[in-house]
Amino acid sequence: MVLINPNSSTATTAMMTAIARRALGPALPVRGVTVARGPRMLTDPEALRAAAPEVLAAGLRATAGGDCAALLVAAFGDPGLTALRAATAGNGVRGASGVRPASGVYGASGVHRSAGVHGPTGASGATGTPASGIQEVGIPASGTPTPGIPVVGIGEAALLEAAAGGTPFGIATTTPLLADAIHARVNALGLADRYTGLRLTAGAPERLSADPELLLDRLERAVRACAERDGARAVVIGGGPLGEAAEELHARCAVRVVAPIPAACRAITHLLTDRRTGGPTVR
Repeated sequence: MVLINPNSSTATTAMMTAIARRALGPALPVRGVTVARGPRMLTDPEALRAAAPEVLAAGLRATAGGDCAALLVAAFGDPGLTALRAATAGNGVRGASGVRPASGVYGASGVHRSAGVHGPTGASGATGTPASGIQEVGIPASGTPTPGIPVVGIGEAALLEAAAGGTPFGIATTTPLLADAIHARVNALGLADRYTGLRLTAGAPERLSADPELLLDRLERAVRACAERDGARAVVIGGGPLGEAAEELHARCAVRVVAPIPAACRAITHLLTDRRTGGPTVR
């Protein structure tokens, strides 16, 4: 499996690749790749838009050799996911996690505040923005991708896993400028009826990422607010670079914490198993 880091931090690539290797074990080797250019963190819609063609190019390079079993897009906004699926025979949303999203359910959920957890003043529902919060790009003529391989985004996989069985779920993350894109993604997946809202950490994302203990403390507050104030029974940690903190929060929080990289790895495992056995992609 090839894990694509849509930001340009090689240290983040190494960290996320290590998480994926722990999640998948020795049966499926993992190779991490970093996009050729872009910011070290994706913290706003413009950064997500700019990352999409870089992710697509990285995915095409990864699959050109014919030895790639699956692709994982390791940013919560899933930049380039739709274009990569189109380039590899258009694996759809159902195949992303083995969970069929609810259909025909739309509507925005409010962004909440509590002590130490701050959010934007409002939440927007699905508008003209694509579900991922980015504008997808066309498939370049160069490159010969391997047809039919699974392509999974960590955002989509984590949201579908958290909401499975009608579970009320919330999201805890560090990027207030991406709040509207996150709400749009939830709506487009048909999960708004079980979405309890978004909790945002206090402090600039860049500052938090430089201080792991502070990041963990702020995220824990956000997760607890999702559960105790909003009624979530599962909380998604919204970000690939938050992967190590997400793992630690499992032991610190009573509510079920959905870490996006392991969720995406489970989705890939389900898809590859179904391909080998000829079974369904929906469970």
